[in-house]
Amino acid sequence: MQAIMTLKQVNYQAENKHILHDINWAIPVGAQVTLTGPSGSGKSTLLRIMAAMISKTSGELVFDGQPIESYDPVLYRRQVSYCFQQPTLFGETVADNVTFPYRIRKQPVDHDHILAALEYVGLGEQTLTQPIVDLSGGERQRVALIRNILFLPRILLLDEVTAGLDEQNREIIHRWLRHLNVDRGVTTIMITHDAQEIAAASTLAKVVAGRLEVQA
Repeated sequence: MQAIMTLKQVNYQAENKHILHDINWAIPVGAQVTLTGPSGSGKSTLLRIMAAMISKTSGELVFDGQPIESYDPVLYRRQVSYCFQQPTLFGETVADNVTFPYRIRKQPVDHDHILAALEYVGLGEQTLTQPIVDLSGGERQRVALIRNILFLPRILLLDEVTAGLDEQNREIIHRWLRHLNVDRGVTTIMITHDAQEIAAASTLAKVVAGRLEVQA
């Protein structure tokens, strides 16, 4: 199967510490990967390199057949989107966040598309006017995810986005991620320590002491 992203002998060092060691990974188009491993093993570092948030020390990273260095960083991050464990919302209301992707692209806001996304994750139209300071953790995470996928990326990188959420919110996010992967073709890679999420993984990858092991 064609790879959407390939890492070849990728290493990362910081402050004389070797964090990632010779990472080789071909990620198929449309893959749904669960990434796990001990705390401090390098999982988040790996995702941040893939998201072009930090630069590898050595090796090669190829996205859609081209070296990552050949892409405009802004355009690249629209195709390879990174979601944080602790989402950062800005402005005053939910509307400020979900209209942002349109504003930065200087495109008309598609209210129907926004409302459909809100409804899919169990948030109604009234959420748009809700102050972000009043949102629960699960609501904040769902709003942040909507902001990331209103314009679909090719790859969605998720760094423990379900950590600390209750079962209902986790299931809402799981259902939505399955929809994005199966129905919309988005390649997803999600870091987790949750035993149930690991057990349910279709493809499991582990980072242990900075080295990658991928299980079919």
